[in-house]
Amino acid sequence: MDAQPLLLGVEVGTSAVKAVLYDCNGDERHSSRCAVSLRTPHPGWVEQEPEELWQALCTALRSVASSAAGPGRIAALALAAQAGSVTTLNDAGEALTPFITWLDHRAQPIVERWTKDGRAAHIRRRTGWHPHAGLPLASLAWLAQQSPELLKRAAHILDVHSYLLLRLTSRPMLDFSNAAEMLLLERATATWSEELCALAGASPGQLPTLAQAGQGAGHLTAEAAQATGLPAELPVVVGGQDQCCAALGMGVVETGRPMLATGTAWVLTTLTPDLAVERLPESMALNFHVLPGLYTLSQLLGGFGAVIAWWMQILWPEASDRFALWEAALEASPPGARGLRFAPMLGSAQLGEGRGGFVGLRLDHTRADMVRALCEGIACEVRWALEALSAAAPGGASATSPLLLSGGAMRSRTLMRLLADATGRPVHAAPEAHWPARGAAILAGVGAGVLGSDVVAATRAWRRPMKEISPDPTLQPGYLECYADYRAVVARLHERKAQGQGGAAVSM
Repeated sequence: MDAQPLLLGVEVGTSAVKAVLYDCNGDERHSSRCAVSLRTPHPGWVEQEPEELWQALCTALRSVASSAAGPGRIAALALAAQAGSVTTLNDAGEALTPFITWLDHRAQPIVERWTKDGRAAHIRRRTGWHPHAGLPLASLAWLAQQSPELLKRAAHILDVHSYLLLRLTSRPMLDFSNAAEMLLLERATATWSEELCALAGASPGQLPTLAQAGQGAGHLTAEAAQATGLPAELPVVVGGQDQCCAALGMGVVETGRPMLATGTAWVLTTLTPDLAVERLPESMALNFHVLPGLYTLSQLLGGFGAVIAWWMQILWPEASDRFALWEAALEASPPGARGLRFAPMLGSAQLGEGRGGFVGLRLDHTRADMVRALCEGIACEVRWALEALSAAAPGGASATSPLLLSGGAMRSRTLMRLLADATGRPVHAAPEAHWPARGAAILAGVGAGVLGSDVVAATRAWRRPMKEISPDPTLQPGYLECYADYRAVVARLHERKAQGQGGAAVSM
């Protein structure tokens, strides 16, 4: 029997937990997925139950532990976690509140007030991030307004990564790539900010211990071992933000390669040296990467994965295989969707929050045209963001660099081809690869000494060939027209929202 040690990388996403087992050559041996749900108890509220997230992790890990590979050969574990959600716990480690997720908007009035009084600009200079309603700084400020006593008695204020590390090892630890998205981290010193914590109604002592990704976090406790089926004392390594781990999993350790993560949220990212925050567009965030000395310049484009899932549900509520129907519809409508255009519900990320909807809808348009228009609108938003990224970080996102793709969009060959055609760039992807989990496994291997001590060398050794989809040059004129229409539509809708007008009645 092959006694080669195995490495366990876990992606903790917004909609699912995926545990993936790799050998030391980077070949996948086993994977398991467990869905998690979102709750919307009030309009604008989007929550997750901490215990459900923990149980999903345990279920995925038990599947790996019971695989033919055997748990005794697993050398280390690390997490690649969604960032931006926050919960509070008491001294016993029991949740006082659900996770207020990054999709939540209950704190929007607070953010608007900060924008008006100038504090938003100050927060951005300190953190690299413009405050968003769903991120922990604003969510905690909302809790401090609504339940100040609850927040004061919280022993821990944790994001997803540090919460699960607490459950696994009894030590709540957090790397800098995840910590920065809490908007409580002083970017210049890489320490928790007393000032920002006070603004949130919290204190640094309630926050997790900061650590470099790839550092040892401890060992699996006996209780966690029993819950997961993994061996007690299994080394657990500090992982990182899911987008940063996805870049690592893809083998990206240098600047100049744009990456598009297509999960519940679509996020465009490139690696860059440190930049002056004041010179960046408001829609972009400058974050710590999991590799020391590098940063990520990224932009949240929107919850496009959730939009696609929602529209599938609207079109085919009773279907057992909505994806197959979606793919067939996307193929059935020609490029340009016969003149139909779609703007995301909250408008373009390049302009700030606006309005959205279908524009130019006629009686002869079909559901296939609506699917095509929705996907083309999303692709146009990606193109706009790529142009903005290239302008903001010259050399950090070359205008000719291939677009590296991870996440759910890789399931659809048609959507990947559409992204190539609409952006004018080659799209590089490897179907069925679990990029965030792969990046976490690399960190686990280096942290445990199994892959040596150099994360960059280990990452390059694990690189895999990717499939390339080139743009069709014959479609470029049509997609340039589509892109121009898209920018005009979202600009007009943004203007109507600013003027207090409703609807998506935009002439074309």
